[in-house]
Amino acid sequence: MFKTTIYALLSLILITPTILYAQSTSKIAPKREFRGVWVATVANIDWPSKPGLSADQQKQELIGILELHKANGMNAILLQVRPAADAIYAKSREPWSQWLMGRQGISPGPGYDPLAFAIKEAHQRGMELHAWFNPYRATMSVNTVVSPDHMTRKRPDWFFTYGGKKQFDPGIPEVREYIVQVILDVVKGYDVDGIHFDDYFYPYKIAGQRINDDATFSKYSNGFTDINDWRRNNVDLLIKQLDDSIHHHKKYVKFGISPFGIWKNDNEDSQGSATRGLSNYHELFADSRKWVKEGWVDYINPQIYFSFTRKVAPFGTLVDWWGNNAYGRHLYIGQGAYLMNQRGEAAWRLPNQIPSQIRYIRENNRVQGSVFFSSKSFSTVARAAGDSLRHDLYRYPALPPQMPWLDDVVPNKPQQLSAESKNDGVHLKWEKPFVASDGETASGYVVYRFNEGEKIDILDAKNILKISFEDFTFFLDTTTEKGKRYNYLVTALDRLKNESDPSGPVGIQTKELASQE
Repeated sequence: MFKTTIYALLSLILITPTILYAQSTSKIAPKREFRGVWVATVANIDWPSKPGLSADQQKQELIGILELHKANGMNAILLQVRPAADAIYAKSREPWSQWLMGRQGISPGPGYDPLAFAIKEAHQRGMELHAWFNPYRATMSVNTVVSPDHMTRKRPDWFFTYGGKKQFDPGIPEVREYIVQVILDVVKGYDVDGIHFDDYFYPYKIAGQRINDDATFSKYSNGFTDINDWRRNNVDLLIKQLDDSIHHHKKYVKFGISPFGIWKNDNEDSQGSATRGLSNYHELFADSRKWVKEGWVDYINPQIYFSFTRKVAPFGTLVDWWGNNAYGRHLYIGQGAYLMNQRGEAAWRLPNQIPSQIRYIRENNRVQGSVFFSSKSFSTVARAAGDSLRHDLYRYPALPPQMPWLDDVVPNKPQQLSAESKNDGVHLKWEKPFVASDGETASGYVVYRFNEGEKIDILDAKNILKISFEDFTFFLDTTTEKGKRYNYLVTALDRLKNESDPSGPVGIQTKELASQE
């Protein structure tokens, strides 16, 4: 123990200046990068694998999913918690989802809350959990059997039917208020890191169908004379209200949206992209660029499910366009892992399509990461892409990027870091940091390890040993070699992943060599 203490003191004297002046970053292995994956519950796309599984079976499946994505280097799970005006969580004013037990309104088990379980397991693994909502979809088909407590039964006047599916009418003020309250139930009741929407606002167009909202437009025109402008404003009102409401209750909960990849084509608007596909603005009544420009979202996550050679919408063209229209908010690119090895387009049969897209993204300093659709793809058609992530592109861990507009106060460093070598590994202990000026202590920690003589650089992701988004103050390193010397540092993270200065370094010589000298 005496030898360990002396070595620690020498390490502190010799190494601290290196920490202060380490400035290098790398596009090859960035320390800050959003690496997300969508886990879809609707129609049992990703999880649970089928309805009717026991609570324990559901838990084991979810742990397997998290372990896969953690091994692939992911740091965020976007879990679909409200597929169709129903719930994958207990603290809800809406009925349990049919995708859990096979019938809407049936509990998956006493004392079991799928969302609470998912959050805990994700945070243990250093992964954020973003609760993914479908705001307006209420049924999936004309044959959907809904619970007596479903809103289509309680307030049928709130819905229109389009393509055989019931959808909330966004033009009704009560509808927007109701959806906000549904989402705030989760914001207030769960330890989520983010609230997430996908691309479903007004429905995708179907030939021969029309949206039956003329009566709503007449009643709530809000000064608009063009029904299309009115529809876009209805969506805008919800987004703005949610941005205000979410951050009023918890400033650290991120709000992000994943729209279809094209805002407008440049033949529709000179400010649009050089593309010729379906557009959010004209066909879905979603002015996605406006949400970013107005600062109503913390991140925008356009679904650019196209290859580099897709003529009507090339991947690179859309990444560049969104990079030029991010307005200082985070930009994560939605990538179509599910398209790998498909027959329809030769480009997706090239194994380097996804890796090349990630490298392209990293060359654009206005893009902060990726989200992949969907989870199951990495155990089926996109296994090779997962291998590329695990062994190359996401080989080293990464922290989510910071959001200074929400919180730029850095936590204080952990206190009293100590290390002790035992037969089962190196035991690291520390104490919580002192309270920072914004009242936060630590919501997570990063443990760094360096070999003896190795440069101390906490900006290099390869030196990260462990990331956890839990308030633990102990770590057991079981990966050391007998008879070697190591240096350890620990930093504190707040809820928005601002990182403190390091505590330490503490040097340790593992047990076997120490006992021989």
